[in-house]
Amino acid sequence: MKFFIDTANLEQIKEAQALGILDGVTTNPSLMAKEGITGTNNILKHYVDICNIVDGDVSAEVIATDFEGMIKEGEELAELHEQIVVKIPMTKDGIKACKYFSDKGIKTNVTLVFSAGQALLAAKAGATYVSPFLGRLDDVSTDGLNLIDEIRLIYDNYAFETQILAASVRHTMHVVNCAKIGADVMTGPLSSILGLLKHPLTDLGLEQFLADYAKGNK
Repeated sequence: MKFFIDTANLEQIKEAQALGILDGVTTNPSLMAKEGITGTNNILKHYVDICNIVDGDVSAEVIATDFEGMIKEGEELAELHEQIVVKIPMTKDGIKACKYFSDKGIKTNVTLVFSAGQALLAAKAGATYVSPFLGRLDDVSTDGLNLIDEIRLIYDNYAFETQILAASVRHTMHVVNCAKIGADVMTGPLSSILGLLKHPLTDLGLEQFLADYAKGNK
């Protein structure tokens, strides 16, 4: 499973990259605003800065909601850097744009997916990634993991190459369960990745090893 980090914070991206396990980045206008990145030129520069840190794909989201606007913005984003993946919403015009970009050889990430039917349409349109929002479904008492399971079954049935990018990951068990189900990618905050490192028995074991070494090497 690929590990993406969902942020626009360059320091967090650098920290995840330094672990040696980071495969890419996802971000959106809300995350940009959280970091104080505003204005078109600043946002575009920030995407390039992110691409210069990581080796893998970087999802950059369009703001337009109409087909023509998505095409214009998406082509501008794709020209920024070869690692850019154009992130487009799961709407009628979004699916049309996805097909357009797919035919042009431009990578896409269809976002705000909340049903297996939406994921099926995205795959038919040639999406590189489809982003079911796990955490947001959990927030409304719906099993987000079940959605990923359904998408995995459908994609395997028809050998779709679209990758399932489990989005809105909130914690470590989301990551582990997505790996069990067969999500191709997870994207979440740095805490959800670093949390995988933690186990009390690891801490106790290391403490004991160091104590035993100290006793024998005084």
